[in-house]
Amino acid sequence: MLPNTTVLLSVDFDSPEDFLVFIFHILFATSAVLVAGSVVIGISSSRSLRGQNRFIFMLNTSISDTLTGFSVYYLGLFDVQEGYPSRNGTRYILPSFLGVNVLTFLFAQFDRYFAVCYPFFYSRFITRSVAIGICAFCWVYTYAILTAQNLVPVSKAAQINAFGVMTLQLIILTKVLMTIKLYLIARSHLAREAPGAERDNKNESLRIIVFVVICFLTLWCPSFVNIIVRQLTRTGLTFRNEATNLFAVMARLNALVTPAVYLWGSPALRAAVWRTVWRRVCPRRGARWDTAVT
Repeated sequence: MLPNTTVLLSVDFDSPEDFLVFIFHILFATSAVLVAGSVVIGISSSRSLRGQNRFIFMLNTSISDTLTGFSVYYLGLFDVQEGYPSRNGTRYILPSFLGVNVLTFLFAQFDRYFAVCYPFFYSRFITRSVAIGICAFCWVYTYAILTAQNLVPVSKAAQINAFGVMTLQLIILTKVLMTIKLYLIARSHLAREAPGAERDNKNESLRIIVFVVICFLTLWCPSFVNIIVRQLTRTGLTFRNEATNLFAVMARLNALVTPAVYLWGSPALRAAVWRTVWRRVCPRRGARWDTAVT
């Protein structure tokens, strides 16, 4: 007799709240895939954007956000509980897309710091190939740790997971300090530069990374704090599954918020996304937009 491998839905549909939760995850997953995916296509299709390191980092996080959006179709619609022990879990494969973004944002902050404060060093050593290599490292490191975690016994995996949480604490502290540093640079250092396209480009890039990191930490930290509390005190808040885990849902919202901030903060990216994606989807509105611009 074959075992029952059916995965139940995330809610029972016994109350209006169940319907709202289910519909929310469908709308959120679709929106994240469309918005983040359009950013991926827009940057990939524009040679001028691909030639700038900051857009390479945006591309990397948007790829991760697109995959996060797809993952919500499983994590949000079915009865899934990640952890030790897990229920219908993915061994943290899907939630780890957020881990890729954590590292990418950290390196993107250092990228903007050196670009603004040490432009000669930056232009000589921090090439496009270096930026691509750093983005690849974020994926390899995240999933190499995850692979090791999944190959050892559960007790050792829990220890590796605890070590990862401590490492994330250091990363988050560094991100907070770098966010403050970049904000002060935007206020003081750029104010002394002569007005021009280069100054506007630096100011735009700093504004985007500061806003993105603030939004990311705001949405992700509640889940992170709850995980630490549960590991240290065995209390914290527990939820039925990933779909009803408010903190996990907030963290996954970054998959929609981050590419939206990119589009808000970068006119060049907006134009590229409109030209390569949405103008083809909405040709009539595209014709009106082109007429208004010309």
